[in-house]
Amino acid sequence: MNTLLKQVVDASGGQNLWSRTPTLTAEVSVGGPVWAPKGWAGALRDLTVTVDTRRQHTVIAPFTAPGLSMEFDNTGATALDGVPATGEPQRVVLRDPAGRVVNELTDPRAAFTGMLRATPWRPLHLGYFLGYALWNYLTAPFLLLRPDVLTRELEPWHEAGQTWRRLRVRYPDTLATHSLEQTFYYDSDGLQRRMDYVNEVMGSALVAHYSGRHRSFGGLVFPSRRRTFRRNPDGTSNINLPSITVDVHGMHLGHAGAPTASAPAYQGR
Repeated sequence: MNTLLKQVVDASGGQNLWSRTPTLTAEVSVGGPVWAPKGWAGALRDLTVTVDTRRQHTVIAPFTAPGLSMEFDNTGATALDGVPATGEPQRVVLRDPAGRVVNELTDPRAAFTGMLRATPWRPLHLGYFLGYALWNYLTAPFLLLRPDVLTRELEPWHEAGQTWRRLRVRYPDTLATHSLEQTFYYDSDGLQRRMDYVNEVMGSALVAHYSGRHRSFGGLVFPSRRRTFRRNPDGTSNINLPSITVDVHGMHLGHAGAPTASAPAYQGR
């Protein structure tokens, strides 16, 4: 582990606590103008999102309608040693209140071929995007400790009167994410302030994704506010109206019997 990643992991609660946290359940609202042309304006408030921390698996409920839930499973390709895998291909499943499969999609990434940024999405397209994206957000920075993820520190970045250290990340092609190469930005406290990637399933848009209002949940520290903006080729961003917003209202850790109290919000962007 390089020195920057160690600082970041320690600032987020430490590897020891993370290793004792098999699941996270978060109360999340997702918004932004990008969802109107896709047919989901106002439909993504007050979601309950549960992620496995040792395999890429996400459950969201309610999902698109009362009583429905969505499961994104990429366990077969991403389970770490000692964690059971399903043996099934990557898939997205929509379930009714009894748990019965209403609809499902295997090899979901391929379903986005030919789609543009404004192309409407069916529920399973939406489920795939939210399933992998929220899993990535809620497992960072500990996700970067996986043996199949490569990291290296880049030169510092100066923005808004601050200097942020940067970590270049290369994900394996078995892990579902926005793009295989991404860059993370951290402040002097080791907290994530920004990440850059190509949003491949939304027309390959260049994205600058800002994080802030960090909060502690049971000892693990997460940004509770995320905003994405268009990024220019030179690395600058157009910070006006965010395309996508993600707000975490609460969270509890899988090893705890009940939701934990959160610390005061970290005052920042």
